[in-house]
Amino acid sequence: MDRLAGKTALITGSAVFLASSESDYVVAQTYNVDGGNWMS
Repeated sequence: MDRLAGKTALITGSAVFLASSESDYVVAQTYNVDGGNWMS
C-alpha cells in the first residue's frame, strides 16, 4: 500500500517553486510529483 499517495505535503515544494520568480525561465518541462513512484 502506498502511504505517500494523496499527501499535500508532497506537492508543496513544487507549487512554491512554480509560483516563485525562480521558475521564470522554466520552459516546456514536465514535473512528475508522484511521491517517488515509477511506472514502467
